[in-house]
Amino acid sequence: MEWKKESLIFETLRESEVWAHSIANEIHGRTINGYITPDYKIAYALSFFLASNPDFVVHSEKSFSIRPGVKVEDSFIYKVWVTIKS
Repeated sequence: MEWKKESLIFETLRESEVWAHSIANEIHGRTINGYITPDYKIAYALSFFLASNPDFVVHSEKSFSIRPGVKVEDSFIYKVWVTIKS
């Protein structure tokens, strides 16, 4: 499993959609299988972009990571990844 992890958080859903579209292209090109982000907007948009491919099974996971000095609402990590239908 090849993951890409970034810590970007966008202000708007539109910015997140543009970013997620580029990540979806990387997954479609099979350079990566999954993406890890703290931004729920990116995870949301990426999940929908990937679900449009009938060959993909899209998986997502939300986890909680408490870190010193970080607000509770900023402590979630979102993972989106695909497996190929056989």
